[in-house]
Amino acid sequence: MCAVDKKCRVIAVANQKGGVGKTTTAGNLGIGLAMQGEKVLLIDADAQGSLTASLGFKQPDKLEITLANVLENIINEEEMEAGYGILKHREGIDLMPGNIELSGLEVSLVNVMSREIVMRSYVDMMRERYSYILIDCMPSLGMITINALSCADSVLIPLQAAYLPVKGLEQLVKTIGKVKRQINPRLEMEGILLTMVDNRTNYAREIARLLAENYGSRVRIFDSTIPMSVRAAEISAEGVSIFSHDPKGKVAAAYGALTREVLGYE
Repeated sequence: MCAVDKKCRVIAVANQKGGVGKTTTAGNLGIGLAMQGEKVLLIDADAQGSLTASLGFKQPDKLEITLANVLENIINEEEMEAGYGILKHREGIDLMPGNIELSGLEVSLVNVMSREIVMRSYVDMMRERYSYILIDCMPSLGMITINALSCADSVLIPLQAAYLPVKGLEQLVKTIGKVKRQINPRLEMEGILLTMVDNRTNYAREIARLLAENYGSRVRIFDSTIPMSVRAAEISAEGVSIFSHDPKGKVAAAYGALTREVLGYE
């Protein structure tokens, strides 16, 4: 299948801590890949619907079809067309939206047979249509996030350039290892991406050193880092990527560099 012959790569963008630039990274990397000619599906697997809202679909909770409906159909063994519920974004990517209904689904998954791999059925169905599928995970290590890790080929971890998030990374790395051993043996680490970096400070350099020291031998750390920027915070209100909002800015340059790193990493 295409997971083996590299036609399709599924990347989970995950961190159990919120506010680390996870959604911003999923959206901008997805659109960056589309700009390079890749066919990209973004999956919003967060009950807050932040990715959906940031791409211009402002009221995720009012959408008729979301990831929760898709997963319910799989649980109930109901047939779906491949394009069911997918939204088109003007910058050339497709989106499977998410909303608050995922919270209820997460609770009910506890009683479902093979509950860790429900999302895998959907992702495997979509693999032949896309060259990249990016999953924006919840800021938790609950059942929906485990589902995302269970169907991914790799995990990209956005990490705020600060001491506490670096310290909390160990739990996520352990969870990824556990999923790899028990559910998804092909799961690899795509890498750690430092976000909200203030390059003017010694503190940011110290965090980068600490990260390399503790994880550099086990996990790839991207050369690209995402700088702290007001412009990056503005894009969710615009419903577009940083490439549209501020194409000549330092954040667009950083996400462009990250896109090239991801494309070159086989």
